[in-house]
Amino acid sequence: MKNRTPEEGRTALTDDAERNRLLAEMAEQSTDMISRHTPEDWRFIYASPAVTHLLGYSVEEIVGTSAYDLYHPDDVEDFRLRAPTVNYDRGLYTHTYRFRCKDGHYTWLESTSRTIRDPETNEIREILVVSRDASHRVKADKASRRLARVLESTQDLVIFANLDFTVSHLNETARNALALEHTDYSAFPLSCFVTEKGLATLMDEGFPTAEKTGNWRGELTMQSLKSARIPVMLELLAHRSLHGDIEYFSLVAHDLTEKKAAEEQLKQYQADINHASRLVTMGELASSLAHELNQPLSAMVNYLRGIERRFADKPTLSWKDVEVPITRSIKTALRAGEIIHRMMDFTRKQEPVVTRLNLPELIGEMIDFCENMAERHNVRIVFEQPPELPFVKGDKIQLEQVLLNLVVNAIEASISSDDEEATTVTISVKPHENDQLRVEVDDQGRGISESDRSRLFDRFYSTKESGLGMGLAISRSLVENLEGELWAENNPAGGARFSFTLNIAD
Repeated sequence: MKNRTPEEGRTALTDDAERNRLLAEMAEQSTDMISRHTPEDWRFIYASPAVTHLLGYSVEEIVGTSAYDLYHPDDVEDFRLRAPTVNYDRGLYTHTYRFRCKDGHYTWLESTSRTIRDPETNEIREILVVSRDASHRVKADKASRRLARVLESTQDLVIFANLDFTVSHLNETARNALALEHTDYSAFPLSCFVTEKGLATLMDEGFPTAEKTGNWRGELTMQSLKSARIPVMLELLAHRSLHGDIEYFSLVAHDLTEKKAAEEQLKQYQADINHASRLVTMGELASSLAHELNQPLSAMVNYLRGIERRFADKPTLSWKDVEVPITRSIKTALRAGEIIHRMMDFTRKQEPVVTRLNLPELIGEMIDFCENMAERHNVRIVFEQPPELPFVKGDKIQLEQVLLNLVVNAIEASISSDDEEATTVTISVKPHENDQLRVEVDDQGRGISESDRSRLFDRFYSTKESGLGMGLAISRSLVENLEGELWAENNPAGGARFSFTLNIAD
């Protein structure tokens, strides 16, 4: 080794002094706390001014204090025993722990320490430590762990997707539902877990909306690797970096399987109730329908007996001789067949079919259906039909059920004896707001009492002694399913008026 000249020695000492000065200045100005400690009990030999910011002590107050006295009791043994929270790398120990501040509360610090040894004896002379505030990181880590526990324990399916729409992570619920218990899913495209229609919804609506607004919500169907279909309500979120760029997407899917099954069961139950109501209504009309069928059947018998009496002794007949009675018999039979066909349609159990309907024609059929019953009760049915009514939107059988129920109720409310003047049930159709028509059925009964008004449309509540209390409740439900309303009120001139609205067909 070349010996230094006196001049070179002075230059080296100057350089060392300058370097030490710069290091000391950096330590004094650093927001990290730099400290030196004795090797046995870790007493502070030196602390940089950052100790005041981090712990609240002045430099003079903390020098001479043992770090062990300031450790949280639960953390000091971890350090002494070099627990997993203490990391070692190339001579440096890094430890995250709680340290008591001057005001008594504990703060999280992350410290990196290194031993300084005597070059001749190799004994530890002191420990150099650099400490920084780790409170925000520790809190963030705890929050992340809590969220991870929630993520894994939630019953919703949670999927994280990359920008190329491949899956990066699924929670346990999603792995089980999508049959991925023992499968490496990291290379799967998202398209593996949604139906073709669901994927189109995500690509056309979901992702573009999430990229623009941050989230999208909608119903679609997912599928497992075993092709099991899962209806879900899905929340799609776009997660952005601090710079505003989208980093990844998350999909939170709530399984609607049970809800859909319950809705289907309720729908079936409602259909059964509606069907039962039609059968009850038909039962109430049974005697009138029997009379209505008896008339054409009796007429047919009379026509045929007339032919028998008139031509029994004649060896030959011409068509001219029997044309009139035979033609009348055919027409009468067809009329009876129409009555039976209408009864079968009305009582048939079938799915609703919403179509364009001619409302006056429908009302006319229901008036014909109820006319015999009205005559027996000395009631006239009048239809006030405005010209050129537009078509309405609805299911024919359901609207027949509503009309039949209201007309039968109006007839029963308006019953008069034979020696009295006939009462009138009036049906009218009028324009209503918001592109709707309003159907009104007026009777000449006693009207609606105050005690009945609030419960009139409740299920199982009836103003009739033998009523089931289902007709009006079901009628309101059917009208509301068609986006209309059904209500009742008293007429100023007497009697009650039941009104309902229907949407005009496009």
